[in-house]
Amino acid sequence: MRNKVLTRRGFLGLGAAVGGAAVLGAAAGPAWAGEPAGRESWPTTLRLPDGLHPDGLAIGRLPFAYFGSLLTAAIYRVDLSTGEGEFINEGLGSGHNAIGLALDHCGRLFIGGGWGRTITVMDGRTGEVLTTYEGLGAANACVNLATVTRDAAWFTDGLNGVLFGVPFGPGGTLPGRDGIVTLPLTGEWRQSDAQWQITGAGIAGTPDGRALLVVNQYVDGGTLFRVDPRTGDARRVAVEGAKFPTTNGICVDGRTLYAPSQTDLAVIRLTPDGTRGSLVRRVTDPRFDSPSAVAPWGDRLYLTNSRFPLPPTPTTAYTAVALPRHA
Repeated sequence: MRNKVLTRRGFLGLGAAVGGAAVLGAAAGPAWAGEPAGRESWPTTLRLPDGLHPDGLAIGRLPFAYFGSLLTAAIYRVDLSTGEGEFINEGLGSGHNAIGLALDHCGRLFIGGGWGRTITVMDGRTGEVLTTYEGLGAANACVNLATVTRDAAWFTDGLNGVLFGVPFGPGGTLPGRDGIVTLPLTGEWRQSDAQWQITGAGIAGTPDGRALLVVNQYVDGGTLFRVDPRTGDARRVAVEGAKFPTTNGICVDGRTLYAPSQTDLAVIRLTPDGTRGSLVRRVTDPRFDSPSAVAPWGDRLYLTNSRFPLPPTPTTAYTAVALPRHA
């Protein structure tokens, strides 16, 4: 497992980074702890634990951000109002991954386990593991980025042209292992033939909620695809002015797609069905250090600094940053 992680970093250094996923942020609701009267006093740089090596990011209805470790699969939660954080789950130890993160309306955290070929569902408040789905996909599967829709949690496989789905039953009930969906991507989707080169990356729902948007880092220098979740049919999204060669975790808020790269954040206006888009602006910030995931909350956007391709050490410092939401 550790050898695969090191090989992955080599490809990340060439721009084939695995990123985290963000879920759609909702309007501010009551926090678990008290929050200040004005959000202008909330910190704009979040200090994460040294050596965490974060990638994914999830923020749901409440002002708490979740970060996963690529090195141990630990989960770290930060109160956005204070910047204070804690590990809610210590993970599985060296060589395990927590990559894509997504929260559902019940406060459950869905976690992509990378080369561990797992999807873990965790209580977002206590860190208790509710269930783990193991042995997903092919032997080289990398359960990568995540998003939650009304009907399911979806994950990309970074190294194979498939999606993994966790369908929700009545009242949001979770399926057994035999209920996990493996959806081959067809149509215009093309997968890289290079061993260990990430192809399927960020994933989010279309504005109208009828399909999925998936980043393909390989096709034509990085292309966005619209995927029918019933059939797997994938069609290119015509995005004027933007490519996605290093785009990892993405999110869709209304008709706006936020797509970070190693140097900036692309803000893209989509049609309601997600079949077309146009670049509105590129946002830069001196605090950016290879941002890998983005999520909105209130009037802000939060981004994880992955620091790729810097090799992680136990003392490597990591941060996440907040900036005004751009529509």
